[in-house]
Amino acid sequence: MSYFLKKTNNKKGTYLQIYESYYDPERKQGAHRSYKPLGYVHELQEKGIQDPVTFFREEVQKLNQEFKQKKQSEKTQQISDESPERFLGYFPLKNLNDSLGCKKYIDLMQTATNFRFNISDMISALVYARVVRPCSKSRTYDEVIPKLFENYDFSLDQLYSGLEYIGSEYEKIIEIFNHQILQKYSLETSHTYFDCTNFYFEIDREDAFRLKGPSKENRREPIVGLGLLLDSHQIPIGMKMYPGNQSEKPVIRDIIDDLKQRNQISGRTIQVADKGLNCFNNILHALKNGDGYIFSKSVKTLPETEKTWVLLENDYRDVKNKKGDVLYRIKECIDDFAYTYTDADAHRKTVRLPEKRIVTYNPKLAQKQTYEINRQVEKAKKLKACEAKRSEYGDSSKYVTFISADKKGQATDGKIKVELNEKAIEQARKLAGYNMIITSEIRMPASEVYAAYHNLWRIEESFRIMKTQLDARPVYLQKLETITGHFLICYLSVLLTRLLQIYVLNDEYGTGELFDFIHDFRVAKISERKYINLTRSSSFIKNLAARTGLPLTSYFLGNGDIKKVLNHRF
Repeated sequence: MSYFLKKTNNKKGTYLQIYESYYDPERKQGAHRSYKPLGYVHELQEKGIQDPVTFFREEVQKLNQEFKQKKQSEKTQQISDESPERFLGYFPLKNLNDSLGCKKYIDLMQTATNFRFNISDMISALVYARVVRPCSKSRTYDEVIPKLFENYDFSLDQLYSGLEYIGSEYEKIIEIFNHQILQKYSLETSHTYFDCTNFYFEIDREDAFRLKGPSKENRREPIVGLGLLLDSHQIPIGMKMYPGNQSEKPVIRDIIDDLKQRNQISGRTIQVADKGLNCFNNILHALKNGDGYIFSKSVKTLPETEKTWVLLENDYRDVKNKKGDVLYRIKECIDDFAYTYTDADAHRKTVRLPEKRIVTYNPKLAQKQTYEINRQVEKAKKLKACEAKRSEYGDSSKYVTFISADKKGQATDGKIKVELNEKAIEQARKLAGYNMIITSEIRMPASEVYAAYHNLWRIEESFRIMKTQLDARPVYLQKLETITGHFLICYLSVLLTRLLQIYVLNDEYGTGELFDFIHDFRVAKISERKYINLTRSSSFIKNLAARTGLPLTSYFLGNGDIKKVLNHRF
């Protein structure tokens, strides 16, 4: 549990509340709730508190300090006297981690430090703790790590020092894991998938790293960006942290160049990314490196001639499922397409590049998008009728025109007039359900291009795992290096989970089933040599037991059984 000061801005002013973070046992994840409402800043100032934000931040610090002291006093009796429970669901990730043999290389890295604890063991402990019960670092140290079966010898202060160290050396640690994965499995880089996301911080002031910028969750708080690269089998092979105010578009170039250099990737790769990363500089960078690209492109931004081609019914062919239902319609063309850019001398230039362009029409997507368009149009009509402010229109503003002068160019009486943009509405409805993919791979069949692009859902899923299953935020760390170390732990957790899912379980199970097992598989010690299995039976556990020959479904487990589970090799 921890406390933080929450500021909410509304029409009346800035409202302050103290919130507490806690673990929700029903949802099996972290949650927040109001601890103490404080009031509006201007009202508190009237009561004599000159700087309410600073005043109550100090109160929050006192609350966190008191809670920390309380937990430290309770720590000695936490496991031995109160809880015989142990987590065991992390064992497949431990098995994989041990089999990769990264520890020997991380141990060699550590020889350049003066740490008196083992960095590799700390990384393992934090990864296993993250997957079984994600929470703050102090709670992880006090409540989760003691319930793992391994004995770890480091203090909480050493944990923070170690986290700072691995954050400063995160590229090397990822390189070590990639090297060892290549020895045991493979890294297929003929296709690489890339995307970016960001994580917000519940702080008011920016620093050199946590900066305000375009948020994926439309948050106003400072954010940091994270770029993630996956190989053809959707195994993570690289990540890059960047300040929240930076554009995500150059990140793909930096991370691909770095990974190619670090992992001696000399062959041609095809970069696959969403439209947010589609820009001429990224396309040019790929081509200069001898690589290819598969990017999506917004149909709405196409020139009118290309929109006309998209909407023409001819040349489309139906792609159906086994029942004969149309999944989507697809057509393609190959041509030289113009790109305009600004060179180093600030001159505007145009080049033409040979590309294959593939457009698809999905009836279900069309229905969904049309519904959303109609909803936004109705919202705009209601806002127009009640003379709402421009700022209240939000996403519906794309379907209206704001007029500040009459037809003769004369200024109005100060009120901004609003008219429905019928042309924009009609165009949006026409283009609903259409998507375009552009690629340098002219000889690649359209079906293969389409399949390669649609594997991007895996990278989106990896971000979702970080944000939900691993509860990557809220982050209460302050230093750039410790923040990066935290996200490295999340990255390694996703990496090991993906290896389990793809290479061990042959992609037969979804991430939801995997994490249900990892979270729920627990045992309780009832004597010096015996445990009981607290986990409810499921088809996943039964199948995993049959696949591995491990006593995962047994009610009573001896020390030998536990050792067998923890030392299993896939």
